[in-house]
Amino acid sequence: MKPRFVVTGTDTDIGKSVFSAALVQALAAKYWKPVQSGLEGETDTGFVERMVPGSTLPEAWRLVTPASPHLAAEIDGVEIDPDALTPPAVDAPLIIEGAGGALVPVTRAVLYADVFARWQIPVIVCARTALGTINHSLMTIEALRSRGVPIHGVAFIGDAVPDSEATIAAIGKVRRLGRLARLAELTPQTLATGFDEGFSLSDFT
Repeated sequence: MKPRFVVTGTDTDIGKSVFSAALVQALAAKYWKPVQSGLEGETDTGFVERMVPGSTLPEAWRLVTPASPHLAAEIDGVEIDPDALTPPAVDAPLIIEGAGGALVPVTRAVLYADVFARWQIPVIVCARTALGTINHSLMTIEALRSRGVPIHGVAFIGDAVPDSEATIAAIGKVRRLGRLARLAELTPQTLATGFDEGFSLSDFT
């Protein structure tokens, strides 16, 4: 069976899409973002497509308003059916990216973590290495684990902070998958180099 992973985070704008693109590139995978909120400028799917041409699948819902999916849908006059969010069947590895953190609401009654629990696809938690990451990461891990979500490991993003990274892995009882350094320039080439320097592909295959 080809690998499938869900990529979530401890917060928004921490680099989930950059890591997702790097993993898509490394695995020759397909990329799917179930719900895109905010269409002005480059979307997450658009960014991944620019980094890895031909890798992306259409979102299930595209919402104009840049807000949490539950609110964006209400403002846009759209009703999201969480039960209709089903990972697409593809003959390739699949990377699914959530929105913001694991507890972001999809609707007023369903969180992303609830959807992940139904899918039972291993989740990769993207975490900053900056101050505060221990608390945010452990809360995210606890929220996922309490719902029975399988956690593949944590991918750190940013400058190396060995103690924080080791502490999260030890207390959270999760695997430290590696760290993606901040890239001064984002190109397919720098993305590939950053992934190769920070991760072992065997941890994802």
